[in-house]
Parts: sequence; C-alpha cells; structure tokens
Amino acid sequence: MECRHCASPLEKPGDFCLVCREANTEAVVLDATRDRATLTMLAGGDTEGDPDPDADATDEILGETTVTTTPEDGENETVELRNFAGLIGDEIRRKRPEEVYAGGSRAVIRAVREDIHHQFYRVDDDEPVQAVLDRRGNRALDVVETPPAEKIGGSHSTLIGGRTGMRAIQTVAGHPHVKKVIPGPIDAGGKGSQSGLRAKVTRADHGGNVRMLLRDGSSVQENRVVTTARDREMGERIREDLNDVLADAEFQ
Repeated sequence: MECRHCASPLEKPGDFCLVCREANTEAVVLDATRDRATLTMLAGGDTEGDPDPDADATDEILGETTVTTTPEDGENETVELRNFAGLIGDEIRRKRPEEVYAGGSRAVIRAVREDIHHQFYRVDDDEPVQAVLDRRGNRALDVVETPPAEKIGGSHSTLIGGRTGMRAIQTVAGHPHVKKVIPGPIDAGGKGSQSGLRAKVTRADHGGNVRMLLRDGSSVQENRVVTTARDREMGERIREDLNDVLADAEFQ
C-alpha cells in the first residue's frame, strides 16, 4: 500500500507514514478472542479538496492484520497474555489511529488497553467492523480534549470509596464525549454490600446526559455526567460505552 498523502510505500496497510509524517488510519477495529486477534484499519472516505466536504462519506477499509497466540495456563498465563497484548499494541501503535474500537475477549482487551493507553470504544456485535462503519457514519458527537481531572467539579467534593471511587470517576471522565462529572451528595441509608465499590451508568435523559451511581457498602452516591450528546439516542450510545469501560476496569 502507498501513503494516501504522499504516495510513499508503506510496509503494512494503514501504517503511519514516516516520510510525510501523516496518519493513514483513522480508526482500528480490534476483534479479539483469547488466541486470535484481527485488526481492521479504517480511513475516512472524505479527501482533501472534496467539492462537498459536508456530504456524508463512507469509511474505507484499508486492510487487516491478524495476531495469534497459544494460551497458557497457570503461572505462565500472565506473561503469555501480556506478550499477546504487546504484539497487538505494536500493530495499533504503528497506525497511530485516532480511535480504537474493540470487541470480544475482555481479558485481551483489558491487557491491550493497559499496553497502549488509547481511548477504547466497546463493540458488542457479531460483525464488529460493519457495526463500527455504521456507527462512524452516523456519528456527530463532539470530542472533549480536557484532561479527566479537570472535568470533575461541583459543590460536593467528597467521593465514596476514597481513591477507588476517584479512580472510577476518572475512568468515566476520561471518555472523549464526557464534558463534566458532577459528584452528588452521599446517601448512607442504602442496603449494605460486601462486594466492594461498584459503579453503573444509568439511562440517558432527553438531553443526552447520564447519571453514574457509585455504591460502597451501605453508601450510595449519584453523580451527574454531562456529555456531548444532544438527545437520548446519542446519550444511550455513550452510556453503553461508559458501562463497558467500567466493566473492563472491574467496577461492575
């Protein structure tokens, strides 16, 4: 494949061009099982100089890359999984995509997320590539570049669960379509639980904003999450993303 910008040859489809320093891949779709991962590279269908830049454009599939492993059991599993995730991460890094969509094995996705630190969007579908193509084609959500710590505010500064509660809040605040997380008051009259701190994002309102519930023992805290969604449908999309991220971080 040649670079879409300067026509220099690329070693693999969608690689970042080291000649003109331009990215060729906008999004990577990761479809992972415990022993095999397929990465599909996508590029936006619009091009520079398009006479109608506001017209809808379909993403182009640039190619696929497959990474495999032989799963280990026992004490060797941790190292083997880390190495598998590292190989997947290497393939993603060489593309330098703006977004990574991931479906399949949560263990593999969690390990890859720890390796590359990209923002991940979960895709739960039998055909993840087509689901992402549909999703990106219908997407019209603004991205918030503000660091997670700067998105947290409001009159209530105390969070249940201490550092663990703050980590759950920052997990949600790190989502690119979250503008602000506003902690609410703590209700200590709930039913006790021995499962440790748990977090869940509830149904979106008409404006696309959601609520994040933190539970720790008998304490419950409802936190308002302001998103870039403009209606309930888009808010539900963000809610699903946030609950998947919380599940991957083992808060559910």
